[in-house]
Amino acid sequence: MKIAWKPVAGVLVGVALLLYIVSIWWSIEPDALEPQTLTNNSGKPVVGYATTTALIDTMDTLMNKPGGWQSNDVMPPTLFMDNMKAFEFGALEQARDLALVMRKEFSRSQSQSAADKDLLDAHSKLNIDHTSWLVPKAESEYADAVVLLEMYRARIADPANTDAQFYARADNLNEWLKEVQKRLGSMSQQLSASVGQERINTDLAGDSAARQSTPGLSQQSVKTSWWKIDDVFYEARGASWALLNFMKAIEVDFADVLEKKNAEVSLRQIIRELEATQQPVWSPMILNGSGFGLVANHSLVMANYISRANAAVIDLTNLLSQG
Repeated sequence: MKIAWKPVAGVLVGVALLLYIVSIWWSIEPDALEPQTLTNNSGKPVVGYATTTALIDTMDTLMNKPGGWQSNDVMPPTLFMDNMKAFEFGALEQARDLALVMRKEFSRSQSQSAADKDLLDAHSKLNIDHTSWLVPKAESEYADAVVLLEMYRARIADPANTDAQFYARADNLNEWLKEVQKRLGSMSQQLSASVGQERINTDLAGDSAARQSTPGLSQQSVKTSWWKIDDVFYEARGASWALLNFMKAIEVDFADVLEKKNAEVSLRQIIRELEATQQPVWSPMILNGSGFGLVANHSLVMANYISRANAAVIDLTNLLSQG
């Protein structure tokens, strides 16, 4: 019995082409979100509404974009699509950081006050492994977290409900900015390692009495694997996208604090640098040329914008710490 190979080959080529088109469509990154506000009966914006909504919309966008949540997919074409998965993880890490600070700082008046139950549960659900696909299923847990955040948002928007609060204070904002600094600093280092670096060990710098568990090398070579270059790039891009959404919302909720500290310009500079990280990537692949070579190095360009954003975050932190 002869097999008609031509029709079979045609079907296989057609399926491959269809999967390729779908993978391109599902790789389209979401646009930055604009802050949403709500005014109360006195005509003033509800404090915390913009920030909470930014967190809700960021997670909702990640789960409902073309292809949905892809990090836990085990079937083609997303099985072979790692860039969007890295983007999702970077954005998720920023969402987790904000949810943590909302639970520990923004929603509490003092260190002895109780944590908000909805925020506590929402943060726990956001910490489910992003690759979990069966039990628990990542997107189901994240959807539950969004519902809990919506419940918290409804309670802070209700003037008759005094149990739920969002405190826009300089010290609270600084706690979140400290988390942002750590994330941005780490991303900048990972991106810069695309070309390989000899790094001096500064772990104990600044304190002659400082100690660490095990001895460390005085310097070490750090270089990102060629297979991970694009993953690191898109993880940073996703984190910058989420952070941009949050910074725009912070500008609304903490407007009075920023004005009092004369820090509005510093926040706008952060937003400008983060917007630069979302420029279109015209190359079909992430190039990894040397620092001053003939071929571009997209990781170093991204590291530049993120480092400048981090410097602006440090400046903002210093301004908020001043009396």
